Amino acid sequence: MDLHTVTEVRDARRREPWRPGDAWLGGGTYLFSEPQPHIRRLVDLGRMGWPPLTRHPDGSLEIAATCTIAQLSRYGRRALQAPAAPLFEQCCRAFLASFKIWNMATVGGNLCNGLPAGPMISLTAALDGTCLLQAQDGALRRVPVTEFVRGAGVKDLAPGELLRSVTLPGRALACRTAFRQASLYGLGRSGALVIGTSDPADGSLTVTITAATVRPVRLWFPLPPGRGRLARAIGAAVDDTGWFDDIHGLPEWRRHMAFRLAEEVRHELTGGPADTPPRTPESHAHGEGAR
Repeated sequence: MDLHTVTEVRDARRREPWRPGDAWLGGGTYLFSEPQPHIRRLVDLGRMGWPPLTRHPDGSLEIAATCTIAQLSRYGRRALQAPAAPLFEQCCRAFLASFKIWNMATVGGNLCNGLPAGPMISLTAALDGTCLLQAQDGALRRVPVTEFVRGAGVKDLAPGELLRSVTLPGRALACRTAFRQASLYGLGRSGALVIGTSDPADGSLTVTITAATVRPVRLWFPLPPGRGRLARAIGAAVDDTGWFDDIHGLPEWRRHMAFRLAEEVRHELTGGPADTPPRTPESHAHGEGAR
C-alpha cells in the first residue's frame, strides 16, 4: 500500500532530531499493509549493518531487530547447536506467511507491533529474552520481553526510542522445549500459543502463554508442578481482563485452550499425568514433540 502522507525517507545512520510523524522502517511488512495517516517521515534501519545473529562466548544469542524471519529460520535449522533450536522454526511457521513476507519481515518489527499473536514475542518471551533499547541520545536500557510488551499493541518504547536487539541466554537455549498452537481455522491466526521449557541444570519448568492473552505470561516453577498447581498459577496470573478478544477467538475459548495446551506441555516435558480432553474439530490445535 502506498503511504501517501510520507514526504521523506531518511537513512537511520544520519543522526537527526526525532519529530512528530517519524516512524522507524525495518522490513516494512506492517507499515505498508494498511493506511498510516500519521506518518510523515520514515527512518530506514536497513543500512545499519547490524549482524542478524551473534552467538556470544557465554552461550547467549543476540538477535538484531533487523534480522528477518528467513534468516532466523535458517539459523535455527542449520547453525544453532542447542536443544531449543527446533523452537525457532516452530515459531517462524506460526506466522503462516508467504516466503515474500519471511524475507522482509523482521524480528524487531514483530516485537514492536506488540500483537498478542506475534510469534517472535512467543519465542523470545519463552526463552527469557531481554530487549536492548536505544534512545535518541544513544542511551541504552534493557527490558525483559515479558515487560516490553505491556498489552495488545502497547510497548515500553519512548518517542524516538528503538529496539536494537533481543538477547536469549545460553541456559534457555539449553532447555528442552514443547510447543502447542491453536487457531479457529486450519490456516488461521494463533488463538493460543503455549511454550514450555525444561531446564536440565536445575530441573525447573517454565510455561509461557501468548496469543490467548493480551501480553505474554511466563510462569516459572522451581520444580515441575502438578496439573492442579499449574492451573492455579495460570488463574492467578491472568484475570478475566487478561484474555484477548477479537475475531480470531472469544476470551472464553482462548482461556480454555490456554489451560488445555499448558497441561499438554507440562505432561510432555515432565511425563506426569495429563488431563487432556478429546480434541474437537472446531479447535485446530497442533504441536510438535519435545526437543
